[in-house]
Amino acid sequence: MKKKLVILSGAGISQESGLKTFRDMGGLWEQYDVTEVASPEAWRKNPELVLRFYNERRKQLWEAKPNAGHIGIAELEKWFDVEVITQNVDDLHEQAGSTRVLHLHGELRKARSTVDPNLVYTLKNWELKMGDTCEKGSQLRPHIVWFGEMVTEIERAAEIAETADIFVVVGTSLVVYPAAGLIHYIRPETPVFVVDPHKPNVYLDHVEYIEEKAGKGVELLKKKLENFR
Repeated sequence: MKKKLVILSGAGISQESGLKTFRDMGGLWEQYDVTEVASPEAWRKNPELVLRFYNERRKQLWEAKPNAGHIGIAELEKWFDVEVITQNVDDLHEQAGSTRVLHLHGELRKARSTVDPNLVYTLKNWELKMGDTCEKGSQLRPHIVWFGEMVTEIERAAEIAETADIFVVVGTSLVVYPAAGLIHYIRPETPVFVVDPHKPNVYLDHVEYIEEKAGKGVELLKKKLENFR
């Protein structure tokens, strides 16, 4: 039986595909605080601005491709029972071939109803406009967990972390909660690998650091994981 490999991924892996974080987007967005475009208050105050911000991010995603990090993670399914928990709202893991991906913070390619959160739609293009409505007639909003909203998938993510035979962290500084707290659900004997050029501190036993960006780091990780197959 394949061993269970759980991977927690963050913005670092997507940056190598050219996806910018909010702080990197520059231009128009330099004048805004992130909570002005990514919070329920922002949506109530200026929904047009919020939609424009996410349209710009979505347009980036429509042009992006998975990088060696995403592809290497998908290839690990040949050897392991892999589940990816991602803080990223892009679908580059899925594009690379990963079959089990849990999105903690929502999905950029999707929109949902503002009256019924269970009504979620996959967008056919990058643009979501005022006047785009759900089947109940309410405005659609980005299917994103905004600042101040509950991370509803965190309990499922914690359950997955508890089952890990091997746990890998890729491209995240482990400072954003609640995702960063997932390392506390890992069983004490579980080996942990951290792939990140900035070496976030992980106060656990059995931690091995690979101080590289995701593309090169995942390649090195695969070699180390050959001992666990």
